[in-house]
Amino acid sequence: MTFLRLRWNPFVLAIAALLSLVACAPAQPDLVRVGRAELQLPAGTWQPLGGNAEQFDVRPDDTAHDLPMQTRAVALRGRAKEPLAVLVVQTNASNHPRDTTLWTAACLPQKGVQVEDAARGSPVRIDCLRYKRSAGTDGYLASARPALAQWLTQQQAVPANPYSHVSYRYSTPEGGYVSVDVLADRRLLRPTVRNNEEFLRAGRPAQEWMEQLAQAARQSITMLDGRFVVPPFPQALPE
Repeated sequence: MTFLRLRWNPFVLAIAALLSLVACAPAQPDLVRVGRAELQLPAGTWQPLGGNAEQFDVRPDDTAHDLPMQTRAVALRGRAKEPLAVLVVQTNASNHPRDTTLWTAACLPQKGVQVEDAARGSPVRIDCLRYKRSAGTDGYLASARPALAQWLTQQQAVPANPYSHVSYRYSTPEGGYVSVDVLADRRLLRPTVRNNEEFLRAGRPAQEWMEQLAQAARQSITMLDGRFVVPPFPQALPE
């Protein structure tokens, strides 16, 4: 499964100086390995969906410079084994030192999608957060992410409508990279609304959760073990 392709020159973690000061967190056998990263998932029944390894084509055009990446996907299942959420993470396959990276993947605006470009179009880094509240309508996912939509359909892992899509991509000038896609049953992100006041506040939990997810992704780049602590959804799992 190929969800994303970029052209870039790779990566150096700016944390070597910490090696004498910080030890890696203890290994946990239940963590999901994704290349250099370890996913620490929220409570719930998570099912591995598989993943892949691929080479990012980088400049100069020499296969010796291509950057190995890995992708893993997991699904949160409900009591009836129905998919409530799917998490797809892609990151560097290793911590091997790399040269300074120039990024060419723009964080473009998209109609009907909340897009935040914290990097402001920088050519040396990416910080792109996207949120589609109603991702199961108007063929959005098939149009915006056709490979991802097709693969999740084959896996029977698309949450029932209505569901939302959160996408976050982050990179460093030294070549560190992580991307996260979350398809989530909207009941996990938005509270039940009973009046106008609650309706006006209903979107706040999702916004706060997205900020926490983005922060966790950024922190994983700087962690020696790549620990990526996925924050719990703001709402309880539906019965």
